[in-house]
Amino acid sequence: MTTPDCYACGQEARFDDLPPRERIAVDSHWRVAHAFNTALPGWLVLLPRRHITAVHDLTDAEAAALGTWQVGLSRALRALTGCEKTYVVQFAEAEGFSHVHFHVVPRMAGLPRELRGPGVFGLLTRPEAEWVTAGRADEIAHSLRARIAAEPRTP
Repeated sequence: MTTPDCYACGQEARFDDLPPRERIAVDSHWRVAHAFNTALPGWLVLLPRRHITAVHDLTDAEAAALGTWQVGLSRALRALTGCEKTYVVQFAEAEGFSHVHFHVVPRMAGLPRELRGPGVFGLLTRPEAEWVTAGRADEIAHSLRARIAAEPRTP
């Protein structure tokens, strides 16, 4: 089920036409996209493929796959970017974005202190000239696909 006023559901409804950055990897429960309007290459968003607004509404199958996705994406980002760690964050509070989604964010070694922890969201408010371009996000998507495909997954 999708909801018309939801950005994630709108993207899911046109799944077959999405660019690589909007469908880096998918299974029957989850879709991985590169975040838009970010100044950080590799900032990923993990979204359930049906509309839900709270983590407690995940099915058992969605919940079982969630941890595998989060760890697998973190490993792929580490291999691709060399990040020291990844942040995994879920709020789903912004207007039009109440659909549950998890930010999986590479935390690079040289990231300034003010952008660490919750401050990393400052990279979503940078001027447009600093945003990762659609072309670059698509390149990252192709590289991540190969790494994710090579990663063993089981639920």
